[in-house]
Amino acid sequence: MGNLGPGELLIILLVALIVFGPRKLPELGKSLGAGLREFRRSTQGLKEELDLGLREVSAPAAAPVQTIHATVAPEVLQPQPVTPQAATPQTVTPQAVIPQAGVQGSSHENAVPAAVKES
Repeated sequence: MGNLGPGELLIILLVALIVFGPRKLPELGKSLGAGLREFRRSTQGLKEELDLGLREVSAPAAAPVQTIHATVAPEVLQPQPVTPQAATPQTVTPQAVIPQAGVQGSSHENAVPAAVKES
């Protein structure tokens, strides 16, 4: 929807004059102006409350800073030697593989359930 030029505004005013009449048109203008003023006031108040709330959240009260001083004994800072340990071998036992239905390489007999084979 584009901007309204002077020609379009004149047409709108003429249609309003014809529809509402010359006596009712000033009353409608006053009530429309009062409604717009009230709307502007309420939105401005809402905007101020929102800005105030955002300022309170973004600027929290500064907490006091506490500094902790600690000393470390020199023997703690010395590197400890690491002794390698022998790894114990583990044996792996292979397990039987059961072919499943729909898997490549399985036979057609394996794909048919046992209940179907009996009938």
